[in-house]
Amino acid sequence: MRTMSTRYVIGIDLGTTNCALAYADTGAGGDPRARAFPIPQVVNPGVVEGRDLLPSFMYLPGAGEQPAGALKLPWDGERDYAVGEFARAFGAKVPTRLVASAKSWLSHTGADRKAPILPFRAGESDRKVSPVEASIRYLKHLAEAWNHVMAKDVPEHRLEHQEVILTVPASFDAAARDLTIEAARAAGFEHLTLLEEPQAAFYAWLDQLGDKWRDQVQVGDLVLVADVGGGTSDFTLIEVAEEAGTLALTRLAVGDHLLLGGDNMDLAVAHTAAVALSKAGTKLDQAQMQQLTHAARQAKEQLLGDATLASAPVTVLGKGRSVVSGTIRYDLPRADVERVLVDGFFPECAKDAEPAKARAMGLQELGLPYVADPGITKHLAHFLTRQAEALAGRKKKGGPAAAALPTAVLFNGGVFKADPMRTRLMGVLNEWAKGAQAEPVRALAGTDLDLAVARGAAYYGLVRRGKGVRIRGGTARAYYIGVETAQPAVPGLPPALKALCVAPFGMEEGTESDIPQQEFGLVVGEEVEFRFLGSTVRRDDKPGVVVDDWEGQIDELTPVRATLDGHANQGRVVPVHLHSKVTEVGQLELWCYGRDGKQRWKLEFNVREQR
Repeated sequence: MRTMSTRYVIGIDLGTTNCALAYADTGAGGDPRARAFPIPQVVNPGVVEGRDLLPSFMYLPGAGEQPAGALKLPWDGERDYAVGEFARAFGAKVPTRLVASAKSWLSHTGADRKAPILPFRAGESDRKVSPVEASIRYLKHLAEAWNHVMAKDVPEHRLEHQEVILTVPASFDAAARDLTIEAARAAGFEHLTLLEEPQAAFYAWLDQLGDKWRDQVQVGDLVLVADVGGGTSDFTLIEVAEEAGTLALTRLAVGDHLLLGGDNMDLAVAHTAAVALSKAGTKLDQAQMQQLTHAARQAKEQLLGDATLASAPVTVLGKGRSVVSGTIRYDLPRADVERVLVDGFFPECAKDAEPAKARAMGLQELGLPYVADPGITKHLAHFLTRQAEALAGRKKKGGPAAAALPTAVLFNGGVFKADPMRTRLMGVLNEWAKGAQAEPVRALAGTDLDLAVARGAAYYGLVRRGKGVRIRGGTARAYYIGVETAQPAVPGLPPALKALCVAPFGMEEGTESDIPQQEFGLVVGEEVEFRFLGSTVRRDDKPGVVVDDWEGQIDELTPVRATLDGHANQGRVVPVHLHSKVTEVGQLELWCYGRDGKQRWKLEFNVREQR
């Protein structure tokens, strides 16, 4: 593993709802513990303050909207947009100028993620940015803020000179990871490594407990990291084993990419308020519903953050003269919010429950591909059931291995700041354990749910230098490339697609694998499509294994369209053998080598976005 000798190790959580930065000082006399960095940002027009969190929102003012200097920062007096606290608060009133959920769009394979499509539903004349550009601006703000505070007089302390650990959802596919890396490079990050967010949360737990973490778990434990954030639900299983008389940690499994989290809950709360207003005679149009959704988010956060509040107000701009003071107001009762969120998103269900799958309509709005079933507990049941066969060969203490039931849970993500959500999930898990005649599931004492990922990422930077406990895992999926079968043409029957394993599950960063067993024909000199696939459950496939019947166990990822240099041989099929590599950053590279060893082509997930 590559190590760095920089003064600071920096962990960055590029979140759907909030960004955070933490760091550890490895210099002589420095504090090696991970701690949060207060991020300077505009909180009111002309007012800059440091906050632990940078809300992942960008406000794009219209021409002449803001007075000169209202959005200026100490390092940029001419800034014509805002990110952070002011953007979130003010932009809720004008949602067509507010960029939100850029991280969710970054993983949306059906969208052109480099095209200016945000804010979603903005008018033709409104300013727009791409999901990649929004991510660049959030990361750039973090870098500028760090440099202003920590490197103002010491250039070598600038962020671009430090080792940076940037987190991504464990369920991000290779294309989404590549786009995240691209955004980070464009923001000036040079010494970069990716880390899965649930692992970062677990690292934060290790950092908080120090050597005492071994008192909280035991050999045979299967720890579920339940990470429900603003945009996604991520499930990860970590095994506690024994090696040479000491406890060892291995990440065994990650779940599928689920666009299900705080954004969905905001919509549910907004719908609850809209129904109540409609019954009172006030019907909202689409623009007002957008305002209401942002207002519902703020009300939800107030209620979940303060148990003493019985209700929280939501307001939207009115349109008729009958509206008092030009606004519509409704007080959201706590009981209604908790009922909608707990029963709607954490329903009680059996351990073999399946989430509902909606039938696809012929025409759909090109919005985010949210999951059809909001039941997070149902998706968790599906995840554990799907992993059961893969984990059946491992002995688990506390229940049958085939059940893949966790013995302990570590919560992460802003959603679990609310006691009712944690209580309900623990209740469901313990019902499953009871049915399997297993011991009750334990909740591990957690860390600050807002800052755990950033702090854990900084701690991982220390682990890379040999100063901590490492979680083994490697790639979260086995990766495959589609190979078209050679067969006679038959009307209405396309050639079968075989899945060739090019990177096994758990392949470590910085390692390579040759696939010399057989040659394949590579089309060069004209544009063709390469179909990449991945699996979170096939753990035993080695590089070179060909899977004929892969439906249900292997999923298609973002395809790549590329024209590989064929010199004068347009459309020529060249015999090649394959070689794969997982870089230190976490990117998957697939190399195609000609027979003479002189010609080679590299396939990357970010060669070209599919239009």
